[in-house]
Amino acid sequence: MNIIVCIKQVPDSTQVKVDPQTGTLIRTGVPSILNPYDHFALEEALAIKAKTGAKVTVLSMGPDQAMAVLRLALALGADEGILLSDRAFAGSDTWATSYALATAIRKIGAYDLILCGQMAIDGDTAQTGPGIARQLNIPQITFCEHVDASGNQVVAKKLIEGGHQILQADMPVLVTMTMPVDYAPKYPSFLAAHNAQAKPTATWTAADIGADPSKLGLNGSPTRVDRIFPPAGRPKGEVFTGTSVELANKLVEILKRESFVK
Repeated sequence: MNIIVCIKQVPDSTQVKVDPQTGTLIRTGVPSILNPYDHFALEEALAIKAKTGAKVTVLSMGPDQAMAVLRLALALGADEGILLSDRAFAGSDTWATSYALATAIRKIGAYDLILCGQMAIDGDTAQTGPGIARQLNIPQITFCEHVDASGNQVVAKKLIEGGHQILQADMPVLVTMTMPVDYAPKYPSFLAAHNAQAKPTATWTAADIGADPSKLGLNGSPTRVDRIFPPAGRPKGEVFTGTSVELANKLVEILKRESFVK
């Protein structure tokens, strides 16, 4: 079985700031991490590998420094890492990104299962995984908390409002993973990170994957972002102390003042 996991390097979301003049994200000096949803998807792939002996290939698109998340994935147990890195990819929206990743997957060749995180925390669109499936014309199962595979079939636990669905599909299939509430990502030991340096990696350009230049980057993206800005800050709350009667009277006073009650 051949599993491909699509991963992304993202800014640490707790430290992202927006330039007030340009409205763009300030990435300089901001540490980068493996997108948490992709981290979970990778762990699901490695669990299948442990049971079936599957080969796990990790695929990412980004600048040269994105190789760091591929190295992390290899240290965790993936077998091969491929980075798509080319100025032609710059400015890609989710459609152009899906096209580039799907084109790279065709170059990789044989695959049975593709796993993606539900979304990237720097975009929150949840569109890239489904976009890849559409480009490859294969089935997809989205928002899954668990996936298992054996033989020629995948069984996925899909999160829905009020519960779960258990879905089955023939491979090849693409599955996007959400994270359980209690999920804590695993990290490799120093020895595993050292040994992973010997695992194969490759960097592919747009020409290497035979991509159509008109479908890449800003010019190939139908989406146009006008500006990005942080939400307005909320006013600070007030803390009141006193007896239960005093606090109840204070609450009624506030509700009257705000015209919630008369």
